[in-house]
Amino acid sequence: MNDQQLLRYSRQIMLPQIDIDGQQRILNSRILTIGAGGLGCPATLYLAAAGVGQITLYDDDVVDLSNLQRQITHHTEDIGTDKVFSSAQTLKSLNPETQVIAKNERLEGEQLFEEVSQADVVLDCSDNFKTRFAINKACVEHQTPLISGAAIRFEGQLSVFTPGQAESPCYNCLYQESDDEQQNCATHGVISPITGIIGSMQALEALKVITQIGKTVTGRLLLLDGLTMEWNSLTLKKNPQCPTCRSD
Repeated sequence: MNDQQLLRYSRQIMLPQIDIDGQQRILNSRILTIGAGGLGCPATLYLAAAGVGQITLYDDDVVDLSNLQRQITHHTEDIGTDKVFSSAQTLKSLNPETQVIAKNERLEGEQLFEEVSQADVVLDCSDNFKTRFAINKACVEHQTPLISGAAIRFEGQLSVFTPGQAESPCYNCLYQESDDEQQNCATHGVISPITGIIGSMQALEALKVITQIGKTVTGRLLLLDGLTMEWNSLTLKKNPQCPTCRSD
């Protein structure tokens, strides 16, 4: 690290759990984020600010006026532009040292598996079950840690899935695949700070995984009720019959 980096990240480096070695791990890390919306915006902002070396961002949507209430990497002048490019511009302005690879497309199929194989951590910031199950399968296949978040109305949830750990469940252990579409903000609404809280926590869990500090929420599901500000922590167990992560 040069002098500018030592100054930029000094408040993290002074943490004994991080120190120089931890910060170097962050600088060397590659994070794949799927979704540049309510969760992806705060998550990538904090990851870029923390010094993550490379953020690969996928989203095939454009900025709409209704997004600006919660998707904080986009601005009024970005309306009509691709979300990934709007986000990339904001992240590069915040920290020019972070390499942002912006892909204006839906990540799926072989390309999804290829991107997951190259990432140190994957952040699922999507808003539909089909994408979430596909991301989970790719992470299980490549044993890549997956940070999963969701937010709707006044409610949020967070979990970490760590394939390769014997007792870690996967997303498919928690939810079963079906044809039913997940509720989302477009149809049910959301209060803006909920997405910020969950997205920021996704960033925190990703940094803990990268630096190998603390205890992640692997094996737990955190549920937030924003109306009462009550958190519930549910224990998740690996499903031995899970079609995605079971041992044959």
